[in-house]
Amino acid sequence: MVDADLRSVIDTVFGDNADRAYRYHSWLAEEATVRGLIGPRETPKLWDRHIINSAVVGEAIGKGLVVADIGSGAGLPGIPLALARPDLKVVLVEPLLRRTTFLNEVVEDLELDNVTVVRGRAEEKVVRAEIGQVDVVTSRAVAPLGKLAGWSLPLVKSGGAMVALKGGTAQEEIDRDAKLIAKAKGINPRVVEVGGSVLGTSTYAVIIQKK
Repeated sequence: MVDADLRSVIDTVFGDNADRAYRYHSWLAEEATVRGLIGPRETPKLWDRHIINSAVVGEAIGKGLVVADIGSGAGLPGIPLALARPDLKVVLVEPLLRRTTFLNEVVEDLELDNVTVVRGRAEEKVVRAEIGQVDVVTSRAVAPLGKLAGWSLPLVKSGGAMVALKGGTAQEEIDRDAKLIAKAKGINPRVVEVGGSVLGTSTYAVIIQKK
């Protein structure tokens, strides 16, 4: 059951797509868990720790942009982002067949016209050729920041950015991986807090611009 406070947050974050967000929650709680894409212990935390936590990254992304979500897994953060921000075009990039099968089923069921699924790894030339360069690359719990910059930034247009959801040690990762970020043509890395107004606690995102 969803209590009144959570329902209000869902309505605020997803607006006209709130019903689709509930359906996506059902996909994660049922099919994704059965298929091993989501751990059973995460089911009670799906709304706050996964779905809404992913959607609020939209606060850091401009309007009408093309976004590639790499290592998308069960669609996090890409699908919640696409639901919360229907003005965006979102490409879900995921190498594993069982995951892309799941993603395609969800996209079809939710009738997400602004979402496409591409099977492959972000660093593969075939993937780069298929999706071209985008405005923003998102990721969540994929890899250490330096490695992530090396995968993400080649997909980003000059002047665009990568947005990586990270924990409270985000600034430490920036400091540790500064050379790798610069090597990938990343500039002005910084930590921003998003979602505090709706979640009560902030989600941390690292934004790195492409030179």
